[in-house]
Amino acid sequence: MLQQKKTNNIQHFTVLLSLLRDRQNFLEEIKQSIRLQSKATSLFVSSSLFFAIYGAIIGSSHSFAQALSGAIKLPAFYLLTLIICFPTLFFFNVLFGSRSSVQQHFVVLMTAISVISVLLFSFAPVTLFFLITAPKAYQFFKLLNVAIFGITGFFGVKFLYEGMQLLSELDEVGKKTRTTILRSWLLLYGFIGMQLGWFLRPFFGSPDTKFEMFRAVQGNFYLDIVSAVSEILGYR
Repeated sequence: MLQQKKTNNIQHFTVLLSLLRDRQNFLEEIKQSIRLQSKATSLFVSSSLFFAIYGAIIGSSHSFAQALSGAIKLPAFYLLTLIICFPTLFFFNVLFGSRSSVQQHFVVLMTAISVISVLLFSFAPVTLFFLITAPKAYQFFKLLNVAIFGITGFFGVKFLYEGMQLLSELDEVGKKTRTTILRSWLLLYGFIGMQLGWFLRPFFGSPDTKFEMFRAVQGNFYLDIVSAVSEILGYR
């Protein structure tokens, strides 16, 4: 049984590697509805693991409890954002001529999430370096990770856009309208993601506060970033 579990884990990462090595072929298989369920499962498992590892790293800047919380909340953050936004994209696409299935839409979204998770994982050594060498520079560490999340999110969204455009080739009728919908949806996805991230905070945990699983909802993401920049520049 242990051997079977190990084999399944290897298969999950094999699917992810096939996405990274030959994304065009991977997206073509989604377009042709080839092994959609196994792809979705593998991408979910592998991306959740990478998110959990990175969440634990950023949470460890505060405490073990915060690291454990981050390992749970970061995968949940990305999955919940996808679940909240998914119906809007799917039903608007169907309304304007898309014949792609629910599974095809979902797997394309999971490919984007998986790309983000891999890129975050690739930044893990950088994050660990600054965590070890500048343990008291909390605001810098937070802004560094905001930049990392922004960079990885950009490439994930780019991948999603390309994937959805490929699906749109199945139905030329209404393609221009669906492209406009997709661009608007990406803005919606970004706003919901930032608000949900603010709601689920803290992911880092301020060093001068005790551990909190969740923090009272007050202020907003943008004001917090401005405050962090001001503190680094010495205006506070």
